[in-house]
Amino acid sequence: MTRSQAPLPTITPTRRRRHATVATGFVTGMLSGLQGRELDAAPLLARAGITLAESASRVPVERYAVLYNLCIEALDDEAFGLLPQPMPVGSFEFLCRGMLGAPTLEEALRRGIRFLRLVLPAFRISLRREGARAELVLDDGGSLGAEREAPPRVFAYEWLLRLLHGVASWVVGRGLALDAVDFPYARPAHADDYALVYTEHSRFDADQLVAHLQANLLDLPLRRDEAALAGFLEGAPGKITMLYRRDREMVFRVRDLVRDALPQNLSLEEVAARLHLSPRTLHRRLEEEGSGFRTIKEATRRDIAYARLAKTRQPIARIAAELGYADPSTFYRAFVAWSGMSPERFRNQSRPQPDAAMRR
Repeated sequence: MTRSQAPLPTITPTRRRRHATVATGFVTGMLSGLQGRELDAAPLLARAGITLAESASRVPVERYAVLYNLCIEALDDEAFGLLPQPMPVGSFEFLCRGMLGAPTLEEALRRGIRFLRLVLPAFRISLRREGARAELVLDDGGSLGAEREAPPRVFAYEWLLRLLHGVASWVVGRGLALDAVDFPYARPAHADDYALVYTEHSRFDADQLVAHLQANLLDLPLRRDEAALAGFLEGAPGKITMLYRRDREMVFRVRDLVRDALPQNLSLEEVAARLHLSPRTLHRRLEEEGSGFRTIKEATRRDIAYARLAKTRQPIARIAAELGYADPSTFYRAFVAWSGMSPERFRNQSRPQPDAAMRR
């Protein structure tokens, strides 16, 4: 890490949204490339069924995904005309193909970064790893202009992080938790949505974009292959905007049932019965929203464990029992898999610490 940072305020949604929608700030940011080329966005908005007449209105994520692809088609540029050099159409497909076949997520990301350096010379992209922590770093090096809060620059960062995070999550078949993200601009008006798209711990006015995550996630094996890619590319790259968000209806319903039943460990069949669905239908619905039952179950228990270790002095054995673990040793192994460290060490490090220099 380039410098120490004091903890900054985190972003939380103003209200729970059961149906995925997009703040208009993401829409106007995406359209700024069209405006820069003096192209009329009205026909594309109409085709996508979107109206921006009311500044407070929100856009269904499905329509946003349609607009995403329409803008790329109109501009012949997968980077929406935001960068000095266009990103050729087809780059998203080759990014995915280049990452498939890697033994681990780390190798897949490094392959993806090498490819993006060719098609996105405006950005310097790197992956850093040190001990239990890792960082994905994006830096335009001034190529996007001196105005840090300009909509094209802000959306370029939003888009590129979403692209990398979404594809990385897809290749391993699970949502990848970002511990925090430092964004290189002032807090935008639509920042509340960052908790839904990236992480609740979104911070601003940094020197470069740095996404923080647990290093053990980089060791995950890839779960997707060429056969899966064929289906994934239908509706892509706009499809990536619909996956791995925090406001997906069925994901929320399953998470709430799992959480409220603790310490009872509900099975997929039990949750499906409470939702009046067949297990197969529930599995399919969760897959359509970019998740899975086991992923939700583990993420729910992980998030509760993190909060209780950081904010309470409850004995670890009690936390394990209240999360439905038969014995503390099972919880201990699960926690090490989540965080790369023991519960005791996590608790001791939960207070803000000066960041050590990270290696590339």
